Amino acid sequence: MKTPDPWTLLKPLAFKMDPERAHQTALGLLSRWSRLFDGTPGPGDIARNPSLAVEAMGLRFPNPIGLAAGLDKNAEAVPAWQALGFGFVEVGTVTALAQPGNPRPRLFRLPRDRAIVNRMGFNNEGAEAMGRRLERLRERRCLQVPLGVNLGKSKVTPAEEAAQDYRRSFERLGELADYVVVNISSPNTPGLRDLQRVDEVERIIGAIQGPNQRLNRPRPLLVKLAPDLTDEDAVACARAALGAGCVGLILTNTTIRFEGLESPTEGLSGGLSGRPLLERSTGLLARVRSELGPDPLLIGVGGIMDPEGAAAKLAAGADLIQIYTGLVYGGPGFVRRLLAELAKPRESADS
Repeated sequence: MKTPDPWTLLKPLAFKMDPERAHQTALGLLSRWSRLFDGTPGPGDIARNPSLAVEAMGLRFPNPIGLAAGLDKNAEAVPAWQALGFGFVEVGTVTALAQPGNPRPRLFRLPRDRAIVNRMGFNNEGAEAMGRRLERLRERRCLQVPLGVNLGKSKVTPAEEAAQDYRRSFERLGELADYVVVNISSPNTPGLRDLQRVDEVERIIGAIQGPNQRLNRPRPLLVKLAPDLTDEDAVACARAALGAGCVGLILTNTTIRFEGLESPTEGLSGGLSGRPLLERSTGLLARVRSELGPDPLLIGVGGIMDPEGAAAKLAAGADLIQIYTGLVYGGPGFVRRLLAELAKPRESADS
């Protein structure tokens, strides 16, 4: 007899709560748990199935499913994400300066569409606070998966000073990360998406590469792009990032396009994630892979709500994938359900 998933009972209660309050409650519980335990999965766990391991960026990923930036902006619960089965964890988006984000309400569920709209605005405690937290995490030596840090621009920083703002965050956090992401694609910081131009990409990555190359082990750099770019602009930005020394891209961030939704969205603004994003984000991923060839690392994110979505990203050329909204709707067992399905063809091929 199949054991029922506890999330089927808890989800209706969680979804009665205000979305941001529910997020904060869950993150608070995971944070407290993470102070006591390291979150290392036990022997035989599907999250450590050798057939799922990926070697990329000079790192070993025990499986290809990562936590996308946004769920743990301040790196409060890294051991707990590890315990949930993630093969890597990306914290942030973090900015050089602490900031409260946009006014509430700023997080909205669209259950009919299995989607979320957020206009959080990079609310976070800042690079210095995250740095202290990551130092403690490293001292505990409990991290068993690669850790990414996602950097954004501080809202008060003028666009012409963006490169220096990203550099400041990198100087505090780069050595504590296994890889670093430059996020220029959130729709919720005014003017941020205007940085998705070849000249701006080159300027920002160039500013970061200075301190990066002075590290004993320079960190792999990636750029995260929006699905709302044209294919041509996305490819141009991708080429600029690689030319400036990045190892790859994360495709994609949330979309500002709300067409075709079943849920009412009048007066709603922000970034849409979840099932409606799958087709566009996966299509752009496939186009970038086709244009750039097999070498750059591509992380696919956007709309993975089931095993079919995960498989679609990998088939489109993703080396690794990330989830966010799928975890909100699918619950704590979501990662391992995806992994169990991904392992099936690999195990069949090995037998």
